[in-house]
Amino acid sequence: QVQLAESGGGLVQPGGSLRLSCAASGTVSSIAAMYWFRQAPGKQRELVATITSDGNTNYVDSVKGRFTISRDISKNTMALQMSNLKPEDTAVYYCRLCGLGCVWGQGTQVTVSS
Repeated sequence: QVQLAESGGGLVQPGGSLRLSCAASGTVSSIAAMYWFRQAPGKQRELVATITSDGNTNYVDSVKGRFTISRDISKNTMALQMSNLKPEDTAVYYCRLCGLGCVWGQGTQVTVSS
């Protein structure tokens, strides 16, 4: 069974940067796509970024030009580089992997505040 573990969250000032990581453990077979979602207090979970099996990426409009999703297939890891962070980016960030099935990570808190 595949498990995901996020890391790299924390408190950052507006305009700052953070790098989130997601590591997959267990038997990872074919991966169709990997995702980063986020959920702010009182809001629905939102898809932030996608990277497909062939490396294509997609972003929600609010993070385009500021966030970059990447992956290392050999290490079964994924990352989200976030720059020029804004208070509205504050949320719990979750990674998700879909292959034969889909799994979620436990989430990591990102707080953007002065």
